[in-house]
Amino acid sequence: MLSEIFKAYDVRGIYGHNLTEEIAYRIGRAFVYFLKCKDVVVGTDMRVSSPKLSKAFMKGVTEQGANAVYLGQVCTDAVYFASGFLKKPAVMFTASHNPKQYNGMKFCKSDAVPINEDTGLKTIKEIIEKKQYGNTNIKKRGKIIKKDILKDYIKHVKKFINVEKLRKLKIAVDAGNGMAGKIIPLVYKDLPVKIVTLYFRLDGTFPNHPADPSKYENLKALQKAVKEKNCDFGMAFDGDADRIFFVDEIGNVVNSSLISALIIKNILTKNKSQKVVHNLVCSRIVPDTIKKYGGIPILERVGHSFIKETMRKTKAVFACEHSAHYYYKENYRADSGIITSLIVAEIVSKGKKPLSHLLEEFKMYNTIEETGIDVKDKESKLREIELKYKQQNPKRISKLDGITIEFEGWWFNVRPSNTEPLLRLNLEAESEDLMNRKKEELLSVLKR
Repeated sequence: MLSEIFKAYDVRGIYGHNLTEEIAYRIGRAFVYFLKCKDVVVGTDMRVSSPKLSKAFMKGVTEQGANAVYLGQVCTDAVYFASGFLKKPAVMFTASHNPKQYNGMKFCKSDAVPINEDTGLKTIKEIIEKKQYGNTNIKKRGKIIKKDILKDYIKHVKKFINVEKLRKLKIAVDAGNGMAGKIIPLVYKDLPVKIVTLYFRLDGTFPNHPADPSKYENLKALQKAVKEKNCDFGMAFDGDADRIFFVDEIGNVVNSSLISALIIKNILTKNKSQKVVHNLVCSRIVPDTIKKYGGIPILERVGHSFIKETMRKTKAVFACEHSAHYYYKENYRADSGIITSLIVAEIVSKGKKPLSHLLEEFKMYNTIEETGIDVKDKESKLREIELKYKQQNPKRISKLDGITIEFEGWWFNVRPSNTEPLLRLNLEAESEDLMNRKKEELLSVLKR
């Protein structure tokens, strides 16, 4: 059962099935034993199972002799901030964009240093399996200490922009009944921005639509609001608000790689020769833009813990993923949808042009929406794809994450999802016709 929920960079499962209070309790004990820490910061999203799971986890933490510093309901990047600000390891209870029956945990060491399968998750799993929690007669139990981190967090995120440069904007925000519904009003309270709210009530049953803005069908209400209310643009967050997607003033969904390019231009215009990390399925416009504005692109596999570790090693100023994660060096190298929202608001304010016009520079390629396909045997399907396309004389084949194959005028990547039982397809081409033809071709291979 543990093997089902311990993923490459987090724990994720179905509450009551393979993720239970008993398992959360054991993870709490193992986490403290692994880190030999005195305190653990704990935050939760608004999922129905988060209170029970976090309570069980904190019981494990305190019985292992450490204190649980409980933040309550917050966004994931507030937990990363708390880890850096308080210099303590932290755990966030969330399943991000997954359906309501899921929950999970994201872990980090002090200073928001991520823990993935190679830097601790495997060891934590083994501690639980072997029940090796050290001294079973711990005399002094820890305490649960409640702490409000949000005032300090809001001060922190506002440091990423010059508030004086903001003009009066009207922005539609779809919180998806997730944590953005609590955080956005606090962050934008004193700014010259009118927020048009959609689904701000916290509700872990997601009554309006899934909190997964990467699926464009979940953005229809936001697109409609932007057009009907004459907004400057729209923003949609996932359940724990670490990811953010944008809709321009016309109502078009913006590919996250275009937002990455916009932010990269903004950062590198002020700080040339900086390193920027991007994952291997970002649009080619991302490395193109990094080079164009004097930066150094660094390629990494998909996954927040891998991205953050590479940022730390290379001292990169910024990192981005195709899935709308945006990472900032001064944010303890953590990703933040909230900081990204502020930066884009500032760019639009300073640019004095609509968002769609500011993005024109980067619209060089045709990119599909990431597509997930249920596949019974992922490994054999990846081998089948490799054999088929190897025969077509590709320019390059990479197995950094799944398989990436590049041809003249187009490329694709197929990789196993780390959070769902799927293979994920990303594909990009120089023409829309080529993109559509190759997408259909690959989908027929994946589905047969």
